[in-house]
Amino acid sequence: MSEEVVEQEAPEVRPIAGIGTKVFGKWDASEVTCRDPGLAPYVNLTTVGVPHTGGRHANAWFGKSKLSVVERYVNKLMRTGKYTGKKQGAMKAFEQALDAMAERSGDNPLQLFVDALCYAAPMEEITRIKFGAVSQPKAVDASPSRRLDIALRNLAAGAASGTRKSKRTLKQCIVNELTKASTGDVTSFAVAKKEELERIAASAR
Repeated sequence: MSEEVVEQEAPEVRPIAGIGTKVFGKWDASEVTCRDPGLAPYVNLTTVGVPHTGGRHANAWFGKSKLSVVERYVNKLMRTGKYTGKKQGAMKAFEQALDAMAERSGDNPLQLFVDALCYAAPMEEITRIKFGAVSQPKAVDASPSRRLDIALRNLAAGAASGTRKSKRTLKQCIVNELTKASTGDVTSFAVAKKEELERIAASAR
């Protein structure tokens, strides 16, 4: 009596995403590239679950470089105004903004966010040097960490200011600001601030 060998199909194996590989559990950060070699070491997109660390890196030397730029941007959104201290609201608005950007463009919204950071980061700044009783402005190169700080602050300020005296929500203003900044559009608040700062620095060389 011959035994019939029944071939069974192996169950489908799906790769399991490890902790810290996806932002908000949706967007893969491993495929995002930074076109600015100066900012690349400081753009950190690794998140573990919810981007809320409770400021555990606040007192560490360069501790903010270990913090996700997603959390840093959410923290900047609630610096002043009616969003002060409302981290859950700011986080939800940013997550919905990423969803809207992905639906509109079909690309990874984290890539648009990183491109916006690159376009909004100024290369030069102004400092004042005093010679006796006379102080005059002088152009200085901005460090990569400082450039990222300014870009995050201006992108968040541009989104938050768009909701003042307007019926637009924070999510709509984030989408508007990041979409414009990701292409280097000068109508973006952050890109306009960067151009203005570099123009003043160029005249003070």
